[in-house]
Amino acid sequence: MATAAIAGGGAVTAMLVGLVTNAVSAQSQWPSWLGWLQEYPWLSFVLLGVVTAALTAVLAVLDDRRPSASESVFRPDDGAGPPGAALVLRSLPRDTSAFTDRSAELESLVQSVHAAQNTGEGLPVHVIDGMPGVGKTALAVHAGHVLADRFPDGQLFVNLNGHTPGRSPVRSTEALASLLAAAGVPTQQIPVGDDVGAVTEARAAMWRTRLAGKKVLLILDNAAGYRQLEPLLPGGSECLVLVTSRKRLAAQEEVVLPVQALPPDHAVDLFVRLSGRPADALDRDTLEELVRLCGYLPLGVSLLAARLRHHPTWSAADLHTRLVAARDRLGELRAGERAVAATFDLSYQDLVPEQQHFFRSLGHYPGTDLDAYAGAALGAVTVAAARDQLDALYDAHLIDEHPGSRYRLHDLLRDYARGLADEGDSMDHVPAVQRVGTYYLAALAVANEHIVRSGAVAPLPPDDARQAETQALASRTAALSWLEDERPNILACIRQANALSLYDLVMRLAAAMAPFLRQAGPWDQAVGVHRTAVEAARHTGDQPALAGALTELGVIRRFMAAYPEATEALNEAAACYDAAGDQRGKADALNQVGIVWYLTADNDDSARAQTEALALYRELGHRLGQANALADLGMVRRQTSDFDAAVEAQSEALSIYRELGDRYGEANSLRDLGVVHSLVGEYERAAQRHREAFGIYEELDDRGHQAYALNELGVVRRLTGDLDGAREDHTRALEYFTELGERFGRANCIRHLGVLDRLTGDARAAVRNLEEALEAYRDLGSRGGEAASLGELGVARAALGDRDGAVEAFEQSLGILRELGDRCGEAEVLNHWGTLLRTTDDPRAARRLFERALVTAQAIHCPLEEARALEGAGRCDRMIDGPGRAGRSLREALAIYRELGVTASADDIERLLVP
Repeated sequence: MATAAIAGGGAVTAMLVGLVTNAVSAQSQWPSWLGWLQEYPWLSFVLLGVVTAALTAVLAVLDDRRPSASESVFRPDDGAGPPGAALVLRSLPRDTSAFTDRSAELESLVQSVHAAQNTGEGLPVHVIDGMPGVGKTALAVHAGHVLADRFPDGQLFVNLNGHTPGRSPVRSTEALASLLAAAGVPTQQIPVGDDVGAVTEARAAMWRTRLAGKKVLLILDNAAGYRQLEPLLPGGSECLVLVTSRKRLAAQEEVVLPVQALPPDHAVDLFVRLSGRPADALDRDTLEELVRLCGYLPLGVSLLAARLRHHPTWSAADLHTRLVAARDRLGELRAGERAVAATFDLSYQDLVPEQQHFFRSLGHYPGTDLDAYAGAALGAVTVAAARDQLDALYDAHLIDEHPGSRYRLHDLLRDYARGLADEGDSMDHVPAVQRVGTYYLAALAVANEHIVRSGAVAPLPPDDARQAETQALASRTAALSWLEDERPNILACIRQANALSLYDLVMRLAAAMAPFLRQAGPWDQAVGVHRTAVEAARHTGDQPALAGALTELGVIRRFMAAYPEATEALNEAAACYDAAGDQRGKADALNQVGIVWYLTADNDDSARAQTEALALYRELGHRLGQANALADLGMVRRQTSDFDAAVEAQSEALSIYRELGDRYGEANSLRDLGVVHSLVGEYERAAQRHREAFGIYEELDDRGHQAYALNELGVVRRLTGDLDGAREDHTRALEYFTELGERFGRANCIRHLGVLDRLTGDARAAVRNLEEALEAYRDLGSRGGEAASLGELGVARAALGDRDGAVEAFEQSLGILRELGDRCGEAEVLNHWGTLLRTTDDPRAARRLFERALVTAQAIHCPLEEARALEGAGRCDRMIDGPGRAGRSLREALAIYRELGVTASADDIERLLVP
């Protein structure tokens, strides 16, 4: 069921409008976020927080898609704080024990930061540059830990992959998506689109807004150039940015901290400390030669010292002999690479054959970091054996350990491992990627058990995947956490598999990721992975796989409000399913394309698609599909003012959702029923439905849906005369939507508040709010929202004496409402227009409008507008013929108002009828 806002007061229209932009039904937990033709290692450092954090996203360019009863927002129940809580993020890697004697560089950096903070000046960007292996990242991370207390709102680390072997540099727009998600922005709210430049600009604006007034430390590691990192820079003056790069990045107002190789004596001291040997037990001359041979680079020195520590029978002279031999084998390398590669080779040669094989296999790993389970698949060993191998490589300083029992290679070591792997049979790459992909299929099947909605079926892994060892995931929260950790690696695996023409693996991985991608966005990245799957299916001629990939592509395109592209993909999917004899798949595609037609006000086609889908689901006995189609059909019926049919469809959907234990579906159907009850004047029932829905949203810790329910409760309060209570509800909802960066919900709140301003006599404030809402709806492409705002804007302009402006607004509103088939909204605007004419001494023209409103309202059983039309007609009759003729219409209006509980309007008529 759609989650859009609820109607407006006299605003019957508004109620219809609110829900128009919210997409509905889906087979997964909710939409979800990822086309991944590139790799996104940066995400492994920046984890998504719960989708509950705050953001003021006025500058964001977001789409107006909202989940529905059949497709609701799904968030981990991890007990995180509410949106709007202070941004407190901790993603710095562990400080290194090998950090040594960078006191001059560290002191310079720390003093620069202290000076800027103490004088209140803006903190400059600090760029740490130097050659590979010189310790740039170690210095940045160590400085981050030293300065952490001065940046209490968070410390973030992002690897931009500027010089990572086999990896493309992370694009600015992708890094921004990661940072925004880590900062608590719900990923469905992150700006998306096909114009990369515009999306980058919008995301950068949102990022700067998110960090405004915060004290955050941001490390941008391994930058390729200034153009890559510039959009990532916070706009405020209280955030510290540390950049590491192999290039000299010169830009205005930056502090450049060049990092050179260690001085010889410092390099020797580091070697002694890490070797575990007393200084007096080592020959100083030999030590000086050792550190010279590895270029005085901390990485090489650390590896050499580790070799000596692990071989207590070796002398420094023994180590020197081996190092010289290794350098001879690597003589074709450039000087800097040769120095470090020699230390790598020495460490590699020191491994036992099983460890060497495992290390070489890391050269084939498509991802960036891995755990023991992925390592087991990669090395074709057990998880226990993989742990042993990873521990051994860590002890040998050939891999780094990261939080969560994960490991990764330094860029130079990754390059070295890849070279070793390529020296053997290059075809080893194919089975390695197949093994890793098969493991991920098995692990995704476990995760999907927790995130796929009740009654939905997740893709099954192939038979060989069921033999893979997978991590136990005991809860939805654990599944989401695992998916966030592994997402960049799975996407990299899809990319590698596609490059190796492993098309079946591509299609299976994309399908297995689909439930999470609908939930986790951003949508533009989700489009990429499904496009890849579509092309893979076309290569193989696999029609069922093609249909499934097209369906997912169409759903994501709908989330992006790219409706023509969504329709094209979903129609092709339906045809493919039909040709393959897959009636369940065809029903899913019809359900989804029906939602697109609903959103574009093609109500006849939408109803036809949902009806056909419902029939197929019933024939198949698929209960969740039935509920989804019924919920979506109910919204179409409500949008066209067929309220009885809407209640019937939505009530049946509600029953099925409860049968399945689908709490989101239940809450959304309750809320949509509340909308319909309000439209037909059943305000007590409407309030009860909204309160029930709100309670479920609270139970699910879903702040966004709580805000929608609050808006709807506020509308009911306003219609029954509780203006103060209504303002309280709308204001609270506005706070939630603003925190979440939810532009459509925010526009609804502002419109409702504008109506309250008018009713309380502040017409100028009403016009300001309604014009702001109108602009937002137009930006979002919400025709229903536009019509509702125009109708109310006409009333507010009339109150200021702007008759021409009011008439123009009414005419525009009626044009849109007729296009949408919103007859209840049409009756409302006709009543507003009639009131304008009546109060400007044109009662005969006014009465004609009230008569049209009355016929429309009675035809669709909309009692509030019926009473308003009767009241308007009666008042016109009093002006034209005197009190006698007007009595009947006014008494009929009075009876309806009393029945509805609209006390203020009823009292006005009673006073008018007093002789």
